[in-house]
Amino acid sequence: MNFKISTRFSQLLMALPVVLVLPFTACSNSNRQAPDSLGTHLFTPVELPKELTFAGEKVPLEYYDVRENLDRELLSTVYFHSQTIRYIKNAPRYFSIIEPILKSHGIPEDFKYLAVAESGFDPRAVSPAKAVGMWQILESVAKENGLEINAEVDERYHVEKSTEAACRILKSAYDRFGSWSLVAASYNGGRTRVVNNINNQKVRSYYDLFFVEETTRYVFRILAFKLVMEDPGKYGFSVEKDQFYPIIETKSVEVKGSVLSWADFALENGINYKILKMFNPWLRDTLLKNPTRKTYGIKIPEEGFRTKKN
Repeated sequence: MNFKISTRFSQLLMALPVVLVLPFTACSNSNRQAPDSLGTHLFTPVELPKELTFAGEKVPLEYYDVRENLDRELLSTVYFHSQTIRYIKNAPRYFSIIEPILKSHGIPEDFKYLAVAESGFDPRAVSPAKAVGMWQILESVAKENGLEINAEVDERYHVEKSTEAACRILKSAYDRFGSWSLVAASYNGGRTRVVNNINNQKVRSYYDLFFVEETTRYVFRILAFKLVMEDPGKYGFSVEKDQFYPIIETKSVEVKGSVLSWADFALENGINYKILKMFNPWLRDTLLKNPTRKTYGIKIPEEGFRTKKN
């Protein structure tokens, strides 16, 4: 009996018209509140710069397609808040390593943002195509450019040495193309594809060439990182100096022979295996046979580094 009554009551309720009652302040034109005061966010387009260069080369922002391509990547960077904040916080740590190496090879400083586009500052990054490290270098290309790769050592994970190799790759591409934007495109899509596109389409500017989507977006993605990371506040990011990830000073301990256990080696040098791998991700095994008695420099962080603050 009770069940029948409650069911009938529910049916009557469902038949009644629904009245939505809103607070007067939310719907009154005379007393409209700002979006933030209503607990929402105001999302706006991103203002594009009037002028822009990549590696000293003018970006033709007078072309509508160039502006729209840049707008797409700038919106993606600005509104992917958590990732972009992390990049900004990581920048001092890794740019302090990358910038001097780029300069020593005559590579424009803007290419430091290529490393952000490739790996997001992750020295341990591995792509589906098995490109490895901060600069995402394939094994064959790495070996051609002087990096050691075997079961115990993979220098693509070595920040300094992989940056050196990347500089050689970039310089060689510039000797071929004479354009830094095409160099960046070739880093993503391969030199053969860029050469074929130039020959088939009979134009030589990156901004005039038709590429697959990833390469079409690639230089603009780098440019978006450049704009935001050079002036975070302009794009709504407030990161104080003491919020940057600290630069950890290290010393280099030479190893000329074999190491039976990297865990023991770490403890002997006042750290542990986890920390050893953090600072030396290019060590790929728990030991080092080193039959050729090659000399390696192992990074050991300064004493007290784990409690260091900016």
